[in-house]
Amino acid sequence: MTQHFPALLVVLPMLAAALLPFSPGPLRRASWAVALVSAMVSMALASVLAFETFSSGQVSYWFGGWAPPRGIEYVIDPLGALMLLLVALITLAVTVYSRQAAPAEVPAERLPYLYAGMLLFSSGLTGMVITGDIFNLYVFIEITSLASYALVAAGRRREALLAGYNYLILGTIAATFILLGIGYLYTATGTLNMADLRERLPQVYQTSTVLTAFAFLMVGLSIKTALFPLHIWLPDAYTHAPSPVSALMAATGTKVGIYAMIRVIFTIFKPEFNLSTVPMTAILALLSCAAIIYGALMAIAQQNIKRMLAYSSVSQIGYIILGAVIANQSGMTGSLLHMINHALMKAALFMCAGFFFMRAGAEKLADLRGLGRRMPLAAAALTAAACSITGIPLTIGFISKWHIALGAVEAGLWPAVVVILAGSGLTAVYFWKLIEPLYFPDHGEAGEAAPRAAAEPATGWAILPAAVLAALGVALGFAAHLPALGAGKAAALLLGKL
Repeated sequence: MTQHFPALLVVLPMLAAALLPFSPGPLRRASWAVALVSAMVSMALASVLAFETFSSGQVSYWFGGWAPPRGIEYVIDPLGALMLLLVALITLAVTVYSRQAAPAEVPAERLPYLYAGMLLFSSGLTGMVITGDIFNLYVFIEITSLASYALVAAGRRREALLAGYNYLILGTIAATFILLGIGYLYTATGTLNMADLRERLPQVYQTSTVLTAFAFLMVGLSIKTALFPLHIWLPDAYTHAPSPVSALMAATGTKVGIYAMIRVIFTIFKPEFNLSTVPMTAILALLSCAAIIYGALMAIAQQNIKRMLAYSSVSQIGYIILGAVIANQSGMTGSLLHMINHALMKAALFMCAGFFFMRAGAEKLADLRGLGRRMPLAAAALTAAACSITGIPLTIGFISKWHIALGAVEAGLWPAVVVILAGSGLTAVYFWKLIEPLYFPDHGEAGEAAPRAAAEPATGWAILPAAVLAALGVALGFAAHLPALGAGKAAALLLGKL
C-alpha cells in the first residue's frame, strides 16, 4: 500500500477540491471539515514518506509501471522529503486557522470554493515537489497558479480582485517563459525526464537552443518566486488576499517556486554549467543582495501590517536564493534552513495579522497599540516569529543566516556578508515597528488609534496554529542539529557530494 503514497499525496486533495464545489448542501456546509481531513491525511502520508526517505534512501514511483524516461516518475529524495513535510504542515496549520479566519474575510457563499482552492493549491505544490518529469512540473505549476489567482481574489474587497487579476497577468507571462524553456530542452534532448535530461544536456550545453531554454526557465521561475525586480505581483497579492491565503501562499508558494529553481540549476543542469557556460549564479547573487536590502527598506516604509510582511518576504526570498547560488555546502544548507524558517515564521506572522484583524479590526501599525496586553498569546507568537526571521540567537533563523554568511565567507564573497548583516539589521528595524505598539502603546510616532469593530467574533484558540509554528521555530533553534542534519544531507546531494 505504501508504494502508492506518492500518488495519493497528489490525488486525494485534488479529488476533494474537485468534489467540494459540486457536492450537495450538507457536504458543502462541511467544506472546512473535508479540507481538514484532507490536510491531516496529507500530513500523515508525507510523514511516512519522509521517514522512509531518510531511513532507506530515495523513493521512486512509476506511473502505470512504465519505467522512466518513457514513463512519468515521482521521486522523493531528502530535499523533496523536507519540502513535503513543510507543505503538509503549513497546509494543516492554515486549515485549522481558517475555521474562524476565513468567515471573517470571505463571504459565506464563497467558503466552499476557498477551501477547494486551498486543497488544489496544496495538491499542485506537492506535485511540483515530487515530480521527476519537467513537463509534469509545468503542469503542477499551472495547477498551483490557477488556484492561487482565485484564492487572492476571494476576499470581500475590490482590491483583492484587482490584485488577483494583476497576479494572473504576470503569472501567465511566467508560465509562457517556462513552457517555452521546456519545449526548447525537449527539442535539444528528446526527453522530459529530469534525470535523463541531466545526462543528455552536457553534450549540448553550448547550443543556442539550450542557452535560450535556460534563460527562459530562469526568467519564468524568477517571476514565480517573486525575486527582485520581478516581484511586483507579490505585495498587492499578499496584502489584499484573505489572511489564510496570505499565510498559505507566503509560507509555501514562493518556497516551492525556489525549490523548482534550485532543481533546474543543480539537478537538471549540473553546477559546472553555471560556472563554465552561463554566469547565472553570479547574476542571481547580485539580484538576491538587491532583494535583501530593497525588501527590507520597503518594509520599513509601510504602515499596513500585511504589506509590511509582504515586503519582508521579498527580502527573505533574497536570503534563500543567495544561500543557494553561493553553491557550497554551508551556503546551500543555510538556504534550505532559511526556507524552513521563513515558511514557518511567515505563516505564523500572517496568521497573527489576521487574528488582530478579527479581534480588533487592526490593519495598520497604529491599530496594534495596547493589543499585547489584550491578546498576549498572539503578541508572543508574533514576537517569536519576528525574532526568528530577524536571526536572533536561539532561533532557527539565527542558524540559517549563520550558515549563509559562513558560505559567503568560504566563497570569499565579503560584500554578500555585509549585505546579510545589513539586511538583518534592517529586518530588526521593521519588526520593531511592528512589536513596539503591541507592548509600548505610549511610545512611537503615532498616537492611540481607534480600531474598527471586528469583522467577525473570534475565540482565543484561533491563534493556536500560529503559536505552535512560532514555538516550533524556537524549538528548532535549540535543537538546531536536527534540521541542519536533514538540510545538510539534501545540500550535499544537490551539489553532487553524495
